[in-house]
Amino acid sequence: MEVKTYRITGYMIFPWEKVKFSIERKGTSPEDVVELVFSELGSRHKLKRDRIRICSVEEVEKKEEVE
Repeated sequence: MEVKTYRITGYMIFPWEKVKFSIERKGTSPEDVVELVFSELGSRHKLKRDRIRICSVEEVEKKEEVE
């Protein structure tokens, strides 16, 4: 299994506003990385999964593109 870098973009829904995010994480599949993002954002901001919307998951091809 090869570990790749993925960029996940989306937004979080708070009672007073929507906040966009873009996170890069390493994982073996896009599903693993999405699960990790749900876990991190949910615990950090005390949000349930239905308040976190994932818009896109894309693989970062080159190391120069990693932010």
